[in-house]
Amino acid sequence: MSGVADVTESNGRGTGRVSYALITPARNEEEFIELTIQSMVRQTTRPVKWVIVSDGSTDRTEEIVEKYLGEHGWIELIRTSAAETRNFAGKVRAFDAGYESIRNLHFDIVGNLDADISFDPDHFEFILGKFAVNPELGVAGTAFVEDGSVAYDYDIVNVEHVSGQCQLFRRACYEEIGGYVSIKGGGVDWTAVTTARMIGWQTRTFPEKCFIHHRVMGTGKGSVLGARFRFGKQDYYLGGHPLWEIFRGAYQMKKQPYMLGGLCLLCGYAWGWLRGIERPISPQLVAFRRKEQMARLKKIARRKLLLDPEI
Repeated sequence: MSGVADVTESNGRGTGRVSYALITPARNEEEFIELTIQSMVRQTTRPVKWVIVSDGSTDRTEEIVEKYLGEHGWIELIRTSAAETRNFAGKVRAFDAGYESIRNLHFDIVGNLDADISFDPDHFEFILGKFAVNPELGVAGTAFVEDGSVAYDYDIVNVEHVSGQCQLFRRACYEEIGGYVSIKGGGVDWTAVTTARMIGWQTRTFPEKCFIHHRVMGTGKGSVLGARFRFGKQDYYLGGHPLWEIFRGAYQMKKQPYMLGGLCLLCGYAWGWLRGIERPISPQLVAFRRKEQMARLKKIARRKLLLDPEI
């Protein structure tokens, strides 16, 4: 039950038994955080330290966490003052505060764990095992369920992307990419994973296991349609290729909310283009993303033609 998994790594970028630490930025998460804590205390392999950073919470978040501190010495609560509004830059600031508090501890893997998810008792043992057998693996995670079904179709969605709700980094990888980049509008998780892949690390979602995300992605600040618009705007400023965005918008039209979700996504992308929103990432990362998107689009088209040869 310690923070060291009963697995060993191969020779390569990392060797030895695999240990991990977790950081959870949390702001007003009273609705779901106890589910996350209960999932953690049931883990077959616990972290050397789990730091929950309350980013200026004004609800019962801190009170709920405090109930578990006495019995579970590997859980720590840190309080920080919050910015005036809830945004992704604040999440990065909270994560950085948590990381600074554990910097001198020994751990091989560091994870960003959201406070609105729950998972099986062997969830982290499973992911640590993937790191153990592949020293080139820099970022890993699993699929996730929202509203009773797996959120992504990995025939379409890039299996090399790792969703930010539970995102584990090899420590050497996390430090090589320079940690999370503060992007107020979002895309923090994507930027970290894609940068890792761009500089040579492998990244992977393992869809054979999943966690439950209790708050629909992107709705922490509003409605589902509003979230789709923000995702489209985000796709623009994170350098998404226009052809990929058209494909993505058409695909989203077939999912709930039907038609409107995809239209809002495309409107968000168009709004970003018309406004000329400044991109907070390097031209090299934009080019890398577009190259990956075009390769995936060609792969999807080839698969479609093979399945439907009359097209």
